[in-house]
Amino acid sequence: MRCPYCHNSELVLNPPAYMRIPEEEVFAHLKKRSNVLTGLCITGGEPTLQPDLRDFIIKVRQLGYKVKLDTNGLKPDTLKSLLDEGLLDYVAMDIKAGRENYGRTTGLVSEPNEAVETAGHSADNGYIDRISESVRILTGSDIDYEFRTTVVKGLHTADDFTDIRDWLAEIIDESGNGSRVRHYYLQSYVYRDTVLDKSGDYDSFTKEELENLAGILEPIAEKVMLRGIE
Repeated sequence: MRCPYCHNSELVLNPPAYMRIPEEEVFAHLKKRSNVLTGLCITGGEPTLQPDLRDFIIKVRQLGYKVKLDTNGLKPDTLKSLLDEGLLDYVAMDIKAGRENYGRTTGLVSEPNEAVETAGHSADNGYIDRISESVRILTGSDIDYEFRTTVVKGLHTADDFTDIRDWLAEIIDESGNGSRVRHYYLQSYVYRDTVLDKSGDYDSFTKEELENLAGILEPIAEKVMLRGIE
């Protein structure tokens, strides 16, 4: 994905030049801080694309740390495998937008409903199917999890959250995994110099506007909360 509001533009545009930390240094730090730290968040770029993710998590857990995984949900098989092995303690999964707006919001297309080609999958909403499967896996698991959306004025409208509500309700109804998702966070977009698309006409929603969007999601979530609001 190439979300235009992403703060990690260096990872997207020029990953070979981005600073890499040898694994030995990471584990040396974790060992040194094991009496202070209790958990490690594995975030991205998308971590489920890494072929050695499972081995890395096992090594982290052997040091006594709990593991939180941040994911965009595009690799449901990897997510399920990690959950089945009991290697994760918490999962935070992004729901980028409503289904019709997903390609545009993730930078894969320039217009809604435009064809998408990504990671060998054509754009007949194959990526929506994979994200739906990840939702199904999480809502059917015993793990603590959250869904979250970074809300960007210029990309999102209330229609996105009406569709997200209906989309998740359909998945829950079809799978029989309960009546509501556990936690849903709306994260306020904040401009930084490192955003991927500096020319985009993007802005933050007000607290009141975010609260109104949260209200749309309340029927399908046990808790809907805001992040990034002072």
